[in-house]
Amino acid sequence: MNTKSVITALAALAQESRLNAFRLLVQTGPQGLAASKIGEQLEIAPSSLSFHLKELTNAGLIEARQDGRFIIYSANFDTMNSVLSFLTENCCGGENCSPSSSKSCKP
Repeated sequence: MNTKSVITALAALAQESRLNAFRLLVQTGPQGLAASKIGEQLEIAPSSLSFHLKELTNAGLIEARQDGRFIIYSANFDTMNSVLSFLTENCCGGENCSPSSSKSCKP
């Protein structure tokens, strides 16, 4: 993943409603949710939700598919994992480390 794509994804997540929507879709899994269900669970008006879902879609973080008369949104796990990999690819100078390991990344 290139730097510009990562910046776009992080910028899309740097807003409370979009971050909440993305986290909800990650929790829901690949089956996704209809836009109306997302709005109900997050208490976001349809017009605002439409804008936020468009921003997440443009950043490649979520995908939309038609299911009858509904649009179902789901997290794009490939993009999510690519962003995480980009952020951690040089952690600990390439040594194996993680928050749960005995090694930790320090500045």
